[in-house]
Amino acid sequence: MSNALVALPVELGDRRYDILVGEGLIGDVARHVAPVLKRPRVVIVTDRAVADLHLARLEVSLGAAGIRHEHVVLPPGEATKEFGQLARLLDALLDFRIDRNTTLIALGGGVIGDIGGFAASIVLRGIDYIQIPTTLLAQVDSSVGGKTAVNTRHGKNLVGTFYQPRLVLADLGALATLPRRELLAGYGEVVKYGLINDPAFFDWLEGHGPALLAGDIAALGHAVLTSCRAKALIVAADERETGDRALLNLGHTFAHALEAETAYGGELLHGEAVAIGMVLAFALSVRLGLCLAADLERVRRHFHAVGLPTTLPRLGQAPHVPAPARLLARMASDKKAGDGQLTFILARGIGRSFIARDVDPGAVADLLTEAAELCK
Repeated sequence: MSNALVALPVELGDRRYDILVGEGLIGDVARHVAPVLKRPRVVIVTDRAVADLHLARLEVSLGAAGIRHEHVVLPPGEATKEFGQLARLLDALLDFRIDRNTTLIALGGGVIGDIGGFAASIVLRGIDYIQIPTTLLAQVDSSVGGKTAVNTRHGKNLVGTFYQPRLVLADLGALATLPRRELLAGYGEVVKYGLINDPAFFDWLEGHGPALLAGDIAALGHAVLTSCRAKALIVAADERETGDRALLNLGHTFAHALEAETAYGGELLHGEAVAIGMVLAFALSVRLGLCLAADLERVRRHFHAVGLPTTLPRLGQAPHVPAPARLLARMASDKKAGDGQLTFILARGIGRSFIARDVDPGAVADLLTEAAELCK
């Protein structure tokens, strides 16, 4: 990919919006957001880490264009996605005396996008918002599609809304500021698109993944565009996840249970949990006779080669492997579960994923027990 700006549409009728992918978008933000603002006023929601890196450039651009702006800075990390911080954000928005023509800008990773979008969907019964994702994970996944949420003690993303943004700006230049661990976490979500239904993309990642993770802008651009294009098509066809959009949850039933075990404290990043979850999904598929062991090994080998985890983690100050029974109980509370049945995304091979709603809990328990034994 060259440095040229690329616009990908998310076709949702009168709620259609564009994903803009390119370099330097944050510093030139006013030019891109002005056409979708109802009035020249925005409130930026970000976190401390992102504010130090990007907030000043964004505000300079807005100010030069005469767009009134205020900002709210939240703590970084998954633990911010909770009711206390949501209440703080809502109070701040109302303290600014916003009205329904004000637009919220979510500047940050998936946490800021999720809580910012949720706040926009409920304050004054809904105001417009714009996503400016600054992590690879957010650029390829959470910023697109209108899922907003906070976590509860019962599990991840259990309280939220479907609420589409007016615009998504994916500035590839922002990815240069990411620590390698954060870039790797986003890469887990990139690989997901190849494993769902694009085996050629997985082939490409096997060859170009190392360059991407080294910061090669052309490789990053190709990966972000391919991922966003795939997600945009799925969201346009199934906005509220009543059908094939659930495929985007490959590995996530396992991942969300693992994240809940850490109480969202940052011990296990979302993309790391998803990588483990995708390996487990392929392992379960092999156990059920759906998938060749060679495909599982290929997935495991690629994750291992780039540095993503492939086995159950040891968690806590006194390290332990999450107990299978606890993980199963958390999966039963997952929002994709229904009628007492666990829902998984399984695979018949690389690029051949499907939704399975009648998976035997015993097979899942056996897999988790075996995985836990391997970690002892």
